[in-house]
Amino acid sequence: MKKTLRIILVWSLISLFLQFGAYSLLNNQVAKVLEPIDGTNEPITEQLKATIPGTNLENIQVSYAKDYLAYMENGTLKVFNLNKEKIVFEKKTNVNDKSMGVLSYRWLPDRETLLYFYAKKNPNPVTYVTVPVKSTQPATMEPKSTVSAIEPKTEDPNEKTNKPVQKVEPKEVTNRTKTEARYGNPQITELYTLELPNSDEDTAPEDRFNQTIGDFPSGGKIEELVVSTSTNLIYLTVKNGSSELLMEIDVMKNIRTLNRTGEIIDGMAASDRYGTLFINSKVGGTKQVVSLGVGNRQVISKNANDKVLGIRGGKIYIGEVNNGQLVKIKSTEDRSEIKNNPSLKTEWEGSIPFNNVSALIGSKGQIVVYNQKTAYIVTAGQLKEIELLGDENYISDDGAELIQLKRSGTSTLVELLPVKLKAN
Repeated sequence: MKKTLRIILVWSLISLFLQFGAYSLLNNQVAKVLEPIDGTNEPITEQLKATIPGTNLENIQVSYAKDYLAYMENGTLKVFNLNKEKIVFEKKTNVNDKSMGVLSYRWLPDRETLLYFYAKKNPNPVTYVTVPVKSTQPATMEPKSTVSAIEPKTEDPNEKTNKPVQKVEPKEVTNRTKTEARYGNPQITELYTLELPNSDEDTAPEDRFNQTIGDFPSGGKIEELVVSTSTNLIYLTVKNGSSELLMEIDVMKNIRTLNRTGEIIDGMAASDRYGTLFINSKVGGTKQVVSLGVGNRQVISKNANDKVLGIRGGKIYIGEVNNGQLVKIKSTEDRSEIKNNPSLKTEWEGSIPFNNVSALIGSKGQIVVYNQKTAYIVTAGQLKEIELLGDENYISDDGAELIQLKRSGTSTLVELLPVKLKAN
């Protein structure tokens, strides 16, 4: 009996160990899928060279895995496979109307997917409908039978029974209609997602239509575009003449306008944890850094010289700019609920040129500010400068990859270098 119990106990323990191992493996796999992308993972970097046909390349953007390059050339969006050195996708603009075509695009920060907005002319900007007419003219008369006074019948004077006489009364005719024109948006603006395969494969990209942006103003230009991938929110600023719109698109294809009347937005960043949007707001003469959460608006900084630089790893980074120089970098915690005027911690003080620059927060929390000649990188309060040698220079959104372009004849030479190698 004791031997039997011992065997049962041993096998029970073995079963528990096996179950624990299986649950641990499953939990790790689920965690990899559900864990928000917040910059804690090591970024992908490449060291390679490639030759792209053409020299008029604009708005260079490198993909998440650093193996595709998206750019505009003469009004056409192109995606270039850096490993195979060939163009794998083109979205052309209507040659008869240069105002249409690709308006803006952005790689998702955690996968090989490119979002882009495309505008085209509405083939039916005017439609016609039939509506009833409310006439002001006298009504049309038609006979109508009614009962009048009783009169004796004359055919038979001896008959005592009386019969009612019919009298004609007017009736109004209301079946008149007319055709009216209805004027819609002369421009159709669409959102697409371009799914790219592994760059070693020969599979064609999948160009997916997502939705039509019905409220997009005709002739509007997208100034800024940011994405919060974990919350599936897209934010864009659209300028049309003197007016500006801040639009939010969610996963259910709902569209909201977030800015106030007359508000000008000069820079923005979205939290990838909570989807909260932070903007550099100007209303009249008042400049502030403002957060736009779910149904609320909070002031992050009332300092007119402060600008939001970016968000990474649970921190919101605010830069103070005086006379064209970035003189201080401050931060506050990225929370699900943010109150007015949160405390700001000073991360760095010094002086970095801030005219005609790009700014981003790298995957390790480094603050990167760069122009076409120099990159300034602040890490843990320490500043390093890197000389940039290309005719054009770009740094990936995760701060890990340097993209240098040099023109050569009718082609452009592209070199990718990890920023840490360049810094050495």
